[in-house]
Amino acid sequence: VQLQASGGGLVQAGGSLRLSCAASATGFRITNMGWYRQAPGKQRELVAVAVSGGTTNYADSVKDRFTISRDNAKNTVFLQMNSLKPEDTGVYYCYVMVRRLNDYSEYDYWGQGTLVTVSS
Repeated sequence: VQLQASGGGLVQAGGSLRLSCAASATGFRITNMGWYRQAPGKQRELVAVAVSGGTTNYADSVKDRFTISRDNAKNTVFLQMNSLKPEDTGVYYCYVMVRRLNDYSEYDYWGQGTLVTVSS
């Protein structure tokens, strides 16, 4: 399984960014797709997840500002981030849960991370 994320960068507070992550998962079915982030000196935390059935979940800190979506045909997940705040600064990691087709075992994978910096 390979994940390729893009879209991070530097933005002023109140601005917007859109992250994308394309997954390659031969031999697996992708179930959940989402984003985690890790701020300097803090633990990695879940930002948003979109499960295969269509349900989405968000961290309380990003509700009403961030929107997660996925293009299942392209195995791609997006994170639209609006009204960004300095506390949103961190490395954002794409995440997928996959189910192996031959035995249904499940695995979690994270991408390499993309840096988002929000200046005040």
